[in-house]
Amino acid sequence: MEDASIGFLLGVLCFLILCSAFFSSSETGMMSLNRYRLKHLVKQKHRGARQASKLLDRPDRLIGVILIGNNFVNILASAIATVIAVRLWGDAGIAIATAALTIVILIFAEVSPKTVAALYPEKIAFPASYLLIPLLKISYPLVWVVNGITNTILKIFGISTAGSGDHHISSEELRTLVNEAGALLPKRKQSMLLGVLELNDVTVDDIMIPRSEIQGIDLDLELDEILDRLSHTQHTRLPVYNGDINRVVGILHMRNLAQLIQQGTVNKASILQVIREPYFIPEGTPLQTQLLNFQKGSRRIGLVVDEYGDVQGIATLEDILEEIVGELSAEHREDNNDIHRQEDGSFFIEASAYVREINKSLDWELPTDGPKTLNGLIIETLESIPDANVCLQIGRYQIETLQMTDNLIKSAKIIPLPVEDLDD
Repeated sequence: MEDASIGFLLGVLCFLILCSAFFSSSETGMMSLNRYRLKHLVKQKHRGARQASKLLDRPDRLIGVILIGNNFVNILASAIATVIAVRLWGDAGIAIATAALTIVILIFAEVSPKTVAALYPEKIAFPASYLLIPLLKISYPLVWVVNGITNTILKIFGISTAGSGDHHISSEELRTLVNEAGALLPKRKQSMLLGVLELNDVTVDDIMIPRSEIQGIDLDLELDEILDRLSHTQHTRLPVYNGDINRVVGILHMRNLAQLIQQGTVNKASILQVIREPYFIPEGTPLQTQLLNFQKGSRRIGLVVDEYGDVQGIATLEDILEEIVGELSAEHREDNNDIHRQEDGSFFIEASAYVREINKSLDWELPTDGPKTLNGLIIETLESIPDANVCLQIGRYQIETLQMTDNLIKSAKIIPLPVEDLDD
């Protein structure tokens, strides 16, 4: 009879240890669930995900029912183990039961189930939610009392449990998620998503065609010279101005010019009749804002102006889209001669090249918080316009000017230095 009683108690003890393992793994599994994947599965009407989501809407109640259950079975298991040990070994059995049960609970009811739950949270949490919801309903009065006392204590210390189930993600966190997607997201799509996220960090100053490179129609020129220039342009929209780009009068679409040519009525007056009024963009406008402005105004091109109203460059819708999807023109990709790699590991770079484009092409880290072009970066570092070719170092890049014209540096040679040489 004694042996049967001990056998029954051992069976109950094993059952209680399994219950403890269930509660421990449920807690870890629930808290380890990816909230954004959980939301996705809920939208897909995954039953287990919907059950788990209901529980996580009130994490205080979820934790309450799990800890009440876990503590109850652990304390009961401890009492039963003590009874068994006393019957077998007398008073010495208390110490034996304490040591043995501690090891058993740590291994089989805590560490092992929690490790498995942390590795496979969905496989543990979703099935467990079917048992936890009925348990929560049964023990709700006790959970309500415990949570009421706990929340009161937390409020005394200025901690609010309201809104604890809300999970938001910042743009920086989203950028990290995209970067860490790895094989789950094709490289091309990953690059496009990162381009969208960076639109608000980049301004029109970073992507505009600088004033010195603007191609337009100067109405002060003879008509034959104007038509000759138009026949060699690769752009579909050109600014029209009188003598100086700051005196712009409109934007001409080449389609309208073609219609004038077909009608045989090409002259300066007819050109002025088909142009569209110019659109101006304040310098420093974020690309995300400008993309919306282009869309709102049905525009594709704008003149970037400074605080004094002077034209600094031209920004187009295509330039902004290229920040997202990469170069749209195959010719531009193939004929980009700003950067020339040399056999000795150095690079000959046109000083008019944008620092940001250099960094992107060569995976460098030249400073981008100041001047936009390599010419501007060199002049700002020197704090003067050099009279002759000079050599300087910016970060881990040794720069030697190669060619100068008037007040501009035309080209430079850049050598990226090894990290170990920076101190020297």
